[in-house]
Amino acid sequence: MPEQDDASSIAYARLQPEQIIATLEGVGYRCDGRFLALNSYENRVYQIGIEDGAPVVAKFYRPARWSNAQILEEHSFASELAAAELPVVAPTPYQGKSLLTYGPYRFAVYPYRGGRAPELDDFGLLRQLGRLVARIHNLGELANFVHRPAINIESYGIAPRDFLLDMDFIPRELIAAYESTTKQVLAEVDACLSRAGRVRQLRIHADFHPGNVLIAGEQIHIVDLDDARRGPAVQDLWMFLSGNQAEQCPQLSALLAGYEEFRRFDARELHLIEALRSLRIMHYAAWLARRWDDPAFKAAFPWFAGQRYWDEHILTLREQVALMQQPPLAWRPGDDKAY
Repeated sequence: MPEQDDASSIAYARLQPEQIIATLEGVGYRCDGRFLALNSYENRVYQIGIEDGAPVVAKFYRPARWSNAQILEEHSFASELAAAELPVVAPTPYQGKSLLTYGPYRFAVYPYRGGRAPELDDFGLLRQLGRLVARIHNLGELANFVHRPAINIESYGIAPRDFLLDMDFIPRELIAAYESTTKQVLAEVDACLSRAGRVRQLRIHADFHPGNVLIAGEQIHIVDLDDARRGPAVQDLWMFLSGNQAEQCPQLSALLAGYEEFRRFDARELHLIEALRSLRIMHYAAWLARRWDDPAFKAAFPWFAGQRYWDEHILTLREQVALMQQPPLAWRPGDDKAY
């Protein structure tokens, strides 16, 4: 079970700039007073100015989110990738430790890396991302996570559904529709898993989307392995696909053209794309509900408490049922002439 206590939860909720700076200075950093909150809700993440040096990024871990062993496993994976000259931003050790504690806080310090979001209509960039993902997976298959969980229908579908129903987050008049729709969704996910067959599970980024890629000139930076888990390779690819199937097919071809330069892609995993998307939609709704007591979530996601959100959520899940019943995206190995 993740380490937690009431004192650390209260301290985390009340975290202020003065505590953040004092915490970094308590482990030896000399802060210059510059301070910027970065876009993160699950953890608290800040860019901190350092005297006579480059700024750093301090990540304060939410109590009870991950155990120390799970966080250290993520850090180890990130450091392994960075050591292999992959552009993954790994934590900076202090006195030999990457997971630091000071008072009630658990935190890590990272080098600051700036950049812009990738342009997903740039097929050359998609091919480059495919290469990087393949290299991540080549290392990811060399060992297994011991403490971190896997992406599966139970943790991303069944548990989120049961939590939302048990905690009365769904408007009463929509409960029946939600129950029937999620039953269909999970049945179709099961069918997609059956069509794909037994696919390889390996250590992956697991939350690899455009927001976790920074482009700075010719340099790509890959950030935030906080959700690293065991899962299928396609989980690290599908979130770079957008639009309808006709638009997604060339995007997929560009990604996989790069991927197959370093690693073979199992085409059976294409059956999993819409299933994984459906599970992510369900998991996301339950994530918001689990964090609803955090004032930061109420401020950032005020629409979550309204009926309109749940109307649209159920409609989206119904659309996913139809998508999962369609043939998967078309792709042929070697179909890379345009990229």
